[in-house]
Order: sequence, then C-alpha cells, then structure tokens
Amino acid sequence: MDTDLAWLPFLTATAGAFASVVPAVAEERLQRTARLPPAASTAAAIGVPALAAAASWNSLLLVVQGRVVPGWGVSAVLVVMSLVLRSALTQAERRASSSSSRSSREAASWTRLGSSLLIVTAVLGTTWGTVDDLISGAEYHVLRPAGPEGCTVVVRETSFLVIGNGEAYAVGATGLALGESGSWVVDDGYRPFDAGTYELDWGRDGGLLRVSGTGTDPVVSGGLTDIGCGW
Repeated sequence: MDTDLAWLPFLTATAGAFASVVPAVAEERLQRTARLPPAASTAAAIGVPALAAAASWNSLLLVVQGRVVPGWGVSAVLVVMSLVLRSALTQAERRASSSSSRSSREAASWTRLGSSLLIVTAVLGTTWGTVDDLISGAEYHVLRPAGPEGCTVVVRETSFLVIGNGEAYAVGATGLALGESGSWVVDDGYRPFDAGTYELDWGRDGGLLRVSGTGTDPVVSGGLTDIGCGW
C-alpha cells in the first residue's frame, strides 16, 4: 500500500473526534484531576508534553489500520492532549489555591514552566516535521507481504534537488516503530519504491530489503537493510 501523505485524513478525523469529546468530559476530567495527589498531577503535567516533545524530534512513526502517521503527527495529538490537561490542572490549582501552602504553589509554578517549555519544544518539532515532509515531497509506503508475526516494513521516500533519500522502518504488533532500520541515498532524486526497483525477502528471523537504482540513477549509499521487529 502506497500512502502519499494518506495519513492526513486519518489524523484530521482523529483530531476532530478528540476535540468533539473534550466539552463532554471536561468537567469530569477536572474533578478527577482535582482529586489527584500532587505527585501524580506533576507526573501527568510533565509526562504527556515530554512524550509529545520526544515524538516530534525522533524518527518514529505509527501505523494504524494500514495508514502511516509520522512522528510529528503523533506529537500533534499529544500536544492537544497536553493543552487540555494543562487547562484542567490550572483550574484545579486555582480552586485549591486558598488552602495550599507556599511550597505547593511554588512547585506548581515550576511544573507549569516545565510543561510550557516541553509544549513549545513539541510544537517546534511538529512544525519542523510537517514542513520537512511537505518540502521534500515525502511518500510513505507500507510494503507487502508482511513477515513473521505480522512484522511490516514501512518506507519513507523523499527527494530534494538532485538527491533522493529513503528510510525503512520495522513495525511490529504494536504498530509503532521507534527508529529507522536503515537508509539509502539515490542519485538524481530517483524513488525506487515509486518505480518498483526493490526486493523484500522474509525468513524465519526477519527480512532483507534490497533497494536498487538504474544505470543513470544509481544507489549512492545504503541499499541493503536487515528487518527485524522486536515488539
């Protein structure tokens, strides 16, 4: 299955669905947040934006129902969740401010600062990833057949000026790839997976991906990638 930014409708639908349920559960979430222990509130306030920041600046991707969601797409959803959580925590803190100690208020202030910095970092990473995919004309390919235990290869192809680049990701049962398995460079912006000049072979313990160019557009570096899904 080839996906030329085909994750966009899925991501839009996911964001829309998330936004539609926020008003209905906002008060319930607020009440639950107000009852959370301070340590749990701090962990939630820092943990979610930290995940968003990590996703936006790392080579990860997610496959959901055959659609590829890049790391910056995952980060965008987590940023929205971070903002909703931040709003709930802020309101809860305001309600409890009259009875809270000075040290608690100072800790909450530092937590808000840390959360803000992480959210800004995630937004910058998400923006960078979006622009990079658009400028380089990124295309995502989910290769078939899958390997042992559903191990799937996802390829990202880009081109800029006279250089073509590609990365391969091994996606296991979780649908998540935390980093690339291999990469290659092709002359003159050639895209092997658009042209079909590749081979994917599977064995008991994994697979081998061979990427080929042409006589005029050879593979400059890379071209052989071992595929193995750990989880």
